[in-house]
Amino acid sequence: MTALRARIITTTAIVAAGLVALTGCGLQPATAYVPKVGAGSIKPLNLPPGASLTITSKNFTEQLILGKIAVIAAKAAGFAVTDMTNVPGTVPARELMTSGGADMTWEYTGTAWLSFLGETKGIPDKRAQYIAVRDADARNGLSWLQPAPLNNTYALAVRTEARSRLGDITSLSQIAKLPVADRTFCVEPEFNSRVDGLGPMLKAYGLTRGKASSVPDGNVKVFDTGAVYAATDRGTCNFGEVYTTDGRINKLHLTILKDDKAFFPAYNVAAVFRSSTLKKYPGLAEIFDKISPRITETTLRKLNLRVDDGGEEPADVAHDFMVKNGFVTAAG
Repeated sequence: MTALRARIITTTAIVAAGLVALTGCGLQPATAYVPKVGAGSIKPLNLPPGASLTITSKNFTEQLILGKIAVIAAKAAGFAVTDMTNVPGTVPARELMTSGGADMTWEYTGTAWLSFLGETKGIPDKRAQYIAVRDADARNGLSWLQPAPLNNTYALAVRTEARSRLGDITSLSQIAKLPVADRTFCVEPEFNSRVDGLGPMLKAYGLTRGKASSVPDGNVKVFDTGAVYAATDRGTCNFGEVYTTDGRINKLHLTILKDDKAFFPAYNVAAVFRSSTLKKYPGLAEIFDKISPRITETTLRKLNLRVDDGGEEPADVAHDFMVKNGFVTAAG
């Protein structure tokens, strides 16, 4: 599901090694289905016989959709594609890229900066964060293309029914002006303990976690991944932790509060290739630089909801996106 963010690392390198070996044997997962397409604005490249790409992604909704978008684009460009999307976890997907087991993935700038490159503090400025990651990851043999507008970062949201009672709150800094009893939060375990999570965020906005006169521990409720949205909507708390591209924000009519002190790091998504692959097939950069500008937070909220709430296949949702934007045409 969407809430299982790329930056949540829960798998081991043993799993990654197994996936690399699987790729080396030429096997593909059962989820390798994508609808057939014809040429649109993406035209077949002048490729040598047998030109192939291996594409990977993590196993949460947004990544599955993005992975299928990449598979469809590569096939439209004339590549034989090995579909290694739906990899269980951030670490295995990264290992596939750095080991040469995969040629392309979609990655988030904040994830790479904090989880892969060992930095301890994110960069809120989107462009600055992208440039820092792009330059640093080049030393790992990876090339970051231009980032998409989508910034799937953390945020706090308030349910519509509570806004007027709380004075039409619109920004995080206004929480400190509320009575202590109204400073209630629903969060996931990960956000509850992260360096860019609840405690540091409260501190940045002049509040103290665990202090009776600020945010007492009883004001914080911890829920399993994904359950925060429903808990916030039913009034268990006034403010819930969300991801900015989750479709449930729209469905439940939650309002994202503005991060007016720019606490949360930027998590813009971008197409990432092995540098050797991009050097061999430079036409890929033009193709994906056409696609990325269409990947916005508003668009992905709608696409994610079609999968999470509507039960559609990520491949079919990705196909519709590609056809609607004219990148490919539907083929019988």
